[in-house]
Amino acid sequence: MNRRQFLNAGAALSVALAGGRAFAASGDIVLGQSVPLSGPAKDLGTEMRDGALVWFNAVNAKGGIGGRNVRLETLDDGYEPERTKANTDAFVKKNVAALFGYVGTPTSLAAKPIFEQANLPFVAPFTGAEALRTPNHPLIFNIRASYFEETEHLIQHFWNLNQRKVAVFHQNDAYGQAGLNGVVKALTSRGAKVVATGTAERNSANVEAALKAILPAAPDLIVIVSTYGTAAAFIKQARAQGSPASFANISFVGPTSLANALGKDKSGVMVSQVVPLKGVGIYSEFARMLPAGSAVTPVALEGFIAAKVMTDALKRASGPDGLLSALNSTNLDLGGYKVKFSSGNHAGSKYVDLSMMRSDGSWSV
Repeated sequence: MNRRQFLNAGAALSVALAGGRAFAASGDIVLGQSVPLSGPAKDLGTEMRDGALVWFNAVNAKGGIGGRNVRLETLDDGYEPERTKANTDAFVKKNVAALFGYVGTPTSLAAKPIFEQANLPFVAPFTGAEALRTPNHPLIFNIRASYFEETEHLIQHFWNLNQRKVAVFHQNDAYGQAGLNGVVKALTSRGAKVVATGTAERNSANVEAALKAILPAAPDLIVIVSTYGTAAAFIKQARAQGSPASFANISFVGPTSLANALGKDKSGVMVSQVVPLKGVGIYSEFARMLPAGSAVTPVALEGFIAAKVMTDALKRASGPDGLLSALNSTNLDLGGYKVKFSSGNHAGSKYVDLSMMRSDGSWSV
């Protein structure tokens, strides 16, 4: 069965399974995933993949979907768009059922013309960029909250603390610009402006120019839109230079890896979260399914949630519109985390919480 047949399989090809519907066909249901498994952002791709595999492996151990295993085929892109394009082309040629769990804004945008041409669902990208949300796209299904929603929560929190001189340190690409736009939007609604900005290149820890651009403005708050290695380098050097500013990161930073990279400098650093870090149902379920001694990380939990949403749609996929129709009728309560799609709204969740690192490595939420 090729990809087009999968997406448009009729009711005659479906069978009942565990309260859902699944395609009656041989072979694995293959999902294509392009993420960084090497380079400075490798923890993000590894955790997103591994969290998803916890659920997919559990589903397969119980017979899969209609007797077919769900196989997540993951290729390394190093968080570089050109490599993402090549990986996506390869997935299209293999007739994968969907693209799933890509990591990053510039990489997802690089894949966009390819999956549009192939009419291939693009499910649960690890990004909150508006460019993948507005206007609503018929093939893109976002599970996580947007960067606009994250930055609004962050600015509101610090605004209430009267920390209103806000600077932004951001990655010099589409991801960084998306985060900056969110901060500007939140401040504009309050009659304020960003007092300074500084940038660093993707996959780089060269932050000296950004420090020179930002610290003289004496901001109360520096919002960071980058990945964990670059963010840690900036925070450490800013504190070494005596900056009293608060530091706040959006979720894509990789919270666990950021804490590890900061070491003794982690205390008081804030990260907005788009998955729950408390003992709600979905958190507890994931924790129970991890190997003994393994800790829940936010990125891996997001991968786990995404896999549950993907599996639900695969089980229900039937009729003339196949998988797209099933995704468009998603309405799940996963235990403290709700995901709902309709044909006109592919923003599955608006969940945002704020967390702060403690010196012992735990989180205050």
